[in-house]
Amino acid sequence: MHHIIAKAAWLCIIASLCLGFSVNAGAADSAWDAFVPPPDDKFDWIQLSSGEWLKGEFKVFYDYQVEFDSDELGLLTFDLDDVKRIRTHKAQSVRIEDAALSDEPIIVEGIVTIIDNKVIMTVGDGTREFKRSQLVSIAPSDKKEPDLWSGNIALGVNFREGNTDTVDANLRANAQRRTSSSRLVLDYVGNYSEDDSRETSNNHRLGAYRDSFVSKKFFWRQFSASYYRDRFKNIDDQVSLFTGLGYHIIRTAKTEWDVTAGVGARYTKFNSVEPGQSSDHTSPAFGAGTRYDTELTSWMDFLVDYSFQIVDKEAGTYTHNFITTLSNDLIGDIDLDISFVWDRIEDPQPDSEGTVPEQDDYQLIVGLSYDF
Repeated sequence: MHHIIAKAAWLCIIASLCLGFSVNAGAADSAWDAFVPPPDDKFDWIQLSSGEWLKGEFKVFYDYQVEFDSDELGLLTFDLDDVKRIRTHKAQSVRIEDAALSDEPIIVEGIVTIIDNKVIMTVGDGTREFKRSQLVSIAPSDKKEPDLWSGNIALGVNFREGNTDTVDANLRANAQRRTSSSRLVLDYVGNYSEDDSRETSNNHRLGAYRDSFVSKKFFWRQFSASYYRDRFKNIDDQVSLFTGLGYHIIRTAKTEWDVTAGVGARYTKFNSVEPGQSSDHTSPAFGAGTRYDTELTSWMDFLVDYSFQIVDKEAGTYTHNFITTLSNDLIGDIDLDISFVWDRIEDPQPDSEGTVPEQDDYQLIVGLSYDF
C-alpha cells in the first residue's frame, strides 16, 4: 500500500513538472511569435515562416522570390511563401495589380511593411493597404544602376593530348536588369573546337530582349534581337529583330513557364555562295518560343529554352534553337551545369563549291557556372 501511494506521489510530481515545462514552452513560443524588432532607420528586416528574423538589406522581390542581403549570412534568396514578414526602412517601388484602380498594374512608392497577407505602404503621412496576392514585384526606388543587374557566367573546357590533340571550349553568359515594371535580358553562347590544330567548330550567338509587364500574366516584348555567326554553317553574320507579346502560363515561387510570339525580319550574310547568288539576304520572319524554369529540389534547377523562326527558303525556311540545362549547387555561388544544345536549319545555304552544311548540330556541355 505504501509503495502504491509513493508511486502515485512520484507520478503527480512528474506530471506537474511536465505540465509546467509545457506551459513555459508554450509561453516562450508565444513570446517569440509576438516579438518584433524595434524600428530603426538603418536596416531592413524579414521574418521567415519558421519565426526567425534576419537583419540586413532588402534587394528585390521578383518572380515570387525575395532577395535579401544579410549582414552575417550574405546574399540569400527565399520563396515568398517562406517569408512571413518584410519591413523596409526606406522607400521601395512596388508594382501592384488592382483591377479596382486600373486594368494595368500600378506602381506605388513608399516604405513597405508586409505582415502575413497584408501589404502596407507608408506614403508620406498616410498609408495604403493591399493584399499580398496583388504583389507583382518590389525594387528599391533609389537603387543604383549596378544594383539592378544580376546574372551568371559558365565555362566548360576539355583538353586531350596523345594520338590526337583536341581542345573543346564553351562559354555561356547571362545578365538581367530587373525593375518593378520591366526586365532586360542578355544571353551569350560561344563554342570553339580544335582537332590537331585544325579548327572544327567556331560559333557565337548573342541575344537580347526587353519585356514590359502589362499584367501578372501578359507582357510586351518590346524588342528581341539576336546575332549569330557560324562559318561551318556558311553564316558569316546573321541579325534578327522581333517585337511581340508574351504570356506567363505558370509563375510561382518554384516554377516559371513563359510563351512568346512575334514578327520581325532577319538579315543574313553568307560566307560564300554559288555563282550567280547574292551573299546578302533579308527576309521577313515570324518567331515563337517558350522557356520553362523550375526548382526540382533545394539544390537542383531544371531549364528548357526553345525558339523557332519561320523565314523564306533563302534564309533557311525553318530554324530551331533548343537548350536544356540541369544546374546543381556546389559551393556558394558556384554551380555544376550539364547542358544539351540542338540547332537546326531546315534549308542550309550551299557554299561556293556547292557543299550543303548539315542541318543539325548537337552539343553536350559540362561546366562550372558562377552567379553574380
